[in-house]
Amino acid sequence: MNLKFWGVRGGIPTPGPQTVKFGGNTSCLELEFRETQRRIIIDAGSGIRQLGNRLMQNKTDKNCISADLFLTHTHLDHILGLPFFAPIYLPDTDLRIYGPVTCEEEPLEFVIGAQLSYRYFPVRQAELAANIEYLNLQEGHFDLGDGIKLVTKYLNHPLLCLGYRFEYRGKSICTAYDTEPFYNVFSTDTNDPSYDEAMAKEGELAAQIENSRIEDFIRDANILIYDAQYLQDEYETGRAGWGHASIEYAIETARRSQAETLILFHHDPMRTDSEIDELSDRFCQPKHTADTQVLFAREGMVIDI
Repeated sequence: MNLKFWGVRGGIPTPGPQTVKFGGNTSCLELEFRETQRRIIIDAGSGIRQLGNRLMQNKTDKNCISADLFLTHTHLDHILGLPFFAPIYLPDTDLRIYGPVTCEEEPLEFVIGAQLSYRYFPVRQAELAANIEYLNLQEGHFDLGDGIKLVTKYLNHPLLCLGYRFEYRGKSICTAYDTEPFYNVFSTDTNDPSYDEAMAKEGELAAQIENSRIEDFIRDANILIYDAQYLQDEYETGRAGWGHASIEYAIETARRSQAETLILFHHDPMRTDSEIDELSDRFCQPKHTADTQVLFAREGMVIDI
């Protein structure tokens, strides 16, 4: 397998001289299975535009473009690149789009396709030439064929969001973003009028169980791509509940789960290259990482697994 990062930024694209090294495009990953010619794309942030251009350059009259696109969720920074993914305008493109089932009335096709309307874009979804199939996903285990197995796990985000674990020939790649630690939603302050001892204990237990389930989901992953938008002090000063984790928490979670390589992902849009370099010098050291190798995701980075 080859893993390539086409977009590593969170929130909003941030092009400019201060983001050249690590990149300013939003989330898009590509998994290429060389032996089977399968291609899996994770998220359709602005980075998918460049991926589409690469696929078009390599296309010949004899081969079609075929891919499986797995969306972690449908927040804008994870889908805004889809209208600019050039292969969707070709009649010989086959694209299967997977995403989490939500409690909303609209199906995945409507949620994704709404941005392809004259209100937002000059081309409507009905005018796309590609063969596009939408498939809803829930938590579970799935066989994708060609020896590729998929495990999905709900994460902790304001919108229903899935983590993906792809397993192939004894190797595993796991995504856990956008997510933050599960926490007790009930008051633990005995002076709070809403305090209820039984509820406080139940809430604490529920949070512990869900955090343990996340660690089981990512356990022993060869590659773990984890949300690390904030520093811990940033998270604790007004950002709890926004659906993103801290660098410190990501490293500790990866260590406890014995992940082989942790790739810190979904960089804050305000974070510059020089700041990420400083964080890399600070956190990517054995005293913090122990047996887990830790890297900051960089646009264009390729990892052979």
